[in-house]
Amino acid sequence: MDPFNLPAAMDGGTVKVGDGIAYADGPRHKLDVYAPEARGTSAPVVFFVYGGGWNRGERSDYQFVGRALASRGFVTVIADYRLVPEVAYPGFLEDSANALRWVQDNIASYGGDPTRLFLAGHSAGAYNAVMLAMDPSFLREYGVTMPILGVAALSGPYDFYPFEYGEVQNAFGAAPNPQGTQPINLVTPETPPMYLATGTTDPIVRMQNTERFAQKLKDSGVWVTTRYYEGFGHMEPVIAMGAMWRWRMPVLDDMVAFFQMFGAFPSGVPYVAVAPNPPEQLPEAIAPMEQIVDELNAMFQPIEN
Repeated sequence: MDPFNLPAAMDGGTVKVGDGIAYADGPRHKLDVYAPEARGTSAPVVFFVYGGGWNRGERSDYQFVGRALASRGFVTVIADYRLVPEVAYPGFLEDSANALRWVQDNIASYGGDPTRLFLAGHSAGAYNAVMLAMDPSFLREYGVTMPILGVAALSGPYDFYPFEYGEVQNAFGAAPNPQGTQPINLVTPETPPMYLATGTTDPIVRMQNTERFAQKLKDSGVWVTTRYYEGFGHMEPVIAMGAMWRWRMPVLDDMVAFFQMFGAFPSGVPYVAVAPNPPEQLPEAIAPMEQIVDELNAMFQPIEN
C-alpha cells in the first residue's frame, strides 16, 4: 500500500494526532488517530477497520484512509487487531470492541464527539465493522455504550457459510455456532443504517454477497444505501478513498453523504468536495497503478464460492 501513503498522494489539511496509542497490552493493540488541522467544535468520529483476510494488515498501510476522512471533517481512528493464527473468531472482533472502549473514554481529548460515532471497514474489516454493530455482545463485554449511527462497509463478506476456503476456514472453522458468525443471520429492526459498496467484478467477495445482505436489511426495515461500482474489483473501492485514486469512483463522497444523512454534521457539512483530476504520472520506481491493484487483488483467496 506504500504508493497510496506517499505524502503527495494523501490529503493535506490533516494531522495525525495520535500515533501508536495502546488501547490494551500487546503489540497488536495500538491505534492511530487522524483529524482535520483546523478543528473548532467537536467532530464526528469514524472508526475504520482495515481488511486482509483476517490474517494480515497494518494500520500504517491505511494512513491514506485516515487522512481522507479527516480531510472531510471526521476524527478517524484506525486500530490494529490480532490476526490468524494468533487468534481466530471471535478474537479479532473482541480486539476491535476493546479499541472502541478506548474511543469512548478518550476521543473527546482528540476533538471527537463520541455521540456521533460511525463505523467503516473494507473486506474483512467491513465484516468486523458490521458485526460490531449487529452483535451487541461484543460491545457489552467491553462496556461500550456509544450509539453507532451508521456503518459504511466496502467489499465486505456478510453471507459466506459454509466455510470453503483456507483463509475463512482458519478464521472461522472452529466457531461453535458458525451460522451465528454470519451478518445476514443477525439482522434485526435495531440494526443501524448501512452503506454497502462493492465493485461489480470483485473476484474475492462477489457483489451478490452485498446484494443478498442488502435485501435482508430492506426486508427487516433497516435503512441501506447500496453502491455498485461498475467494472471494479476488490481493492479498488478502498484505494479510491485516497487522494491518488479518488478520481476513479466517488466512494468517499458517497460515504460522507451517507454519514451526513444520519447526523454527522448537524449544522451542515463543513468541507466542500472538490472533483479530483487524474494524478500526475507516478515516479518510474513505482509500478503502474493498474499493476499495483492487480498484485494486491492477487494476494487474496476467494471468501465465498
